[in-house]
Amino acid sequence: MRDFTWQVFTQTGDVEAYLLYKEVGQLDAASELGADGVTEEQDVNSGSEEG
Repeated sequence: MRDFTWQVFTQTGDVEAYLLYKEVGQLDAASELGADGVTEEQDVNSGSEEG
């Protein structure tokens, strides 16, 4: 969706398309963070090993 909104913006210059592009980018970044602000990768790497 982000690529699509960027293409619409570059072809039309529509400010609303750019704002949607930025909003989608922020949502993507937020979804990569867990509720505690730690990325899923960081959470996996910090897990404890049993044994």
